[in-house]
Amino acid sequence: MRNPKWERDEVILALNLYFDENRGNIESSNPKIIELSELLNQLPIHSNRPDEEKFRNPNGVTLKLGNFLALDPNYSGKGMESYSKLDEAVFNEYFENLIELREVAEGIRKITLSSDYSANVSSIETDDNEENVREGKVLYKMHKVRERDRTIVAKKKAKVLSLSGILECECCGFDFEKTYGDLGKGYIECHHIVPLNRFNDSKDTKLDDLALVCSNCHRMLHSRISEVSVSDLRKLLLR
Repeated sequence: MRNPKWERDEVILALNLYFDENRGNIESSNPKIIELSELLNQLPIHSNRPDEEKFRNPNGVTLKLGNFLALDPNYSGKGMESYSKLDEAVFNEYFENLIELREVAEGIRKITLSSDYSANVSSIETDDNEENVREGKVLYKMHKVRERDRTIVAKKKAKVLSLSGILECECCGFDFEKTYGDLGKGYIECHHIVPLNRFNDSKDTKLDDLALVCSNCHRMLHSRISEVSVSDLRKLLLR
């Protein structure tokens, strides 16, 4: 059986190495390619690896970087032309935005190398929105982990209640208690507003990093998480 296809997170990490000025030669003996192979094997994404020996091994990583040569307009040679649609899409998205590429890749790396973060990410169930997230599954799931921190969510609700006396959606104004009575009292969801590529390894989520939103608005925010902010959605609803 074949190993699973490369995910967006993996392509991002490979592309980040491709554009590394100190990358070295694209060959399987390159220490940086070996290091990337080891990182890819630790990513909290693939649990099913039919061929463990070949799974993201240095040879496979070398071939992936060779695919980018074929996509790079600054490369005068031919490169490997067996690149996938995902390879092409990720290359085009970040070709002129290498700073963001480095930020995203570093966030994925930090989460993967932290046993606590990696375990938390692995515990998050699959979400239909994951495939559309530009920054990949790892950062998206870490975003959801922080949204589900019960301690910080409770503090956020308490602060808003002390200031306004009500819990209403910051996008549409929906009030669960007003609509559902006691059944909806104290209920509202939290959305982590910090962009995915701004991940840092501090375990502390600030109250200002969270917005209180209703379930519908939360799903809409997650459906275009890299593009639509709370204020964007609020403006859309006010048109």
